Amino acid sequence: MMTSIIGVLAVLGAIWYAIWGLKDYQVNPEIIAKRYQYQTSAINMKMQQQSANSYSFTYTSFDGANVNGRIQYPVNVHADSNDKYPVLIGIHAMGRSENRWWMDSFKQRPTLEQTHKITEQALESGYIVIAIDSRNHGKRKDAAYSIIDIMDDMHFWGERDPYEQMVVDTVKDYRVLLDWMDNQSQFDKEQTHVAGYSMGAQVSLLLASTDQRIEHVLSIVPPYLDDKTAIVAPKNFARAINVDTLWLVTANDDEYASKSENQELFEMIAIDDKKHIQFDGGHVLPTGYYNQLSGWFK
Repeated sequence: MMTSIIGVLAVLGAIWYAIWGLKDYQVNPEIIAKRYQYQTSAINMKMQQQSANSYSFTYTSFDGANVNGRIQYPVNVHADSNDKYPVLIGIHAMGRSENRWWMDSFKQRPTLEQTHKITEQALESGYIVIAIDSRNHGKRKDAAYSIIDIMDDMHFWGERDPYEQMVVDTVKDYRVLLDWMDNQSQFDKEQTHVAGYSMGAQVSLLLASTDQRIEHVLSIVPPYLDDKTAIVAPKNFARAINVDTLWLVTANDDEYASKSENQELFEMIAIDDKKHIQFDGGHVLPTGYYNQLSGWFK
């Protein structure tokens, strides 16, 4: 009886995989460049002051989507300053929002990724900090088709397009933000930094590969993705990254990327000034890990 049950389950598993299981596919630089192209246009940026040195903002992205975010200036620095300042663009994790770059908790849930501490480090070092909500996150959530729906449909039914499109379009949203930054005199164009945690780390690597305006990258526990989602897998972008500085921060027991996968990714990044910081533990890094990152702010 047990043998028969196992046999039936094996057959059903084979049928499921044949019909719905995700299959590998290949991408090349030409395919990547085409997928991440977007139509540039005038940017309608609307800002609302929240405090003496903080503003919320919205703008229309390449496809008409509304993007929301926040910008904060260091103490005693204002938006109309004639001086130039380095910029940190913060990219949040999956299921999070831009709030996680400013708050130690949101809706009574702690910011386990501790990205608000990285914002504090940046502001203290004289950086302007900017963050936006990724597609289908924060104020941009789609109640009819949530992140959980997207991930379930991909893993159970092989529908990878919604997930891939969410990530690709998020990268494009950041590229539109960079277009706006190009016309703002207070931003030092040679000091554009991007930092991201988890999905944000993934997006930071994709953005640095597809947009040459990024000069420095801090990628914290990016997930390892194989070629089942090739168009958003960091390993397929690593060799094209050409930035001044890149720090990769990983965990030795990360449930989304093994130690060997993290090392492979680091070795694929072909720049001179790179650093790999490894922590013991899982995807949620130890309390205070950010203290080892202060040297990234130059």
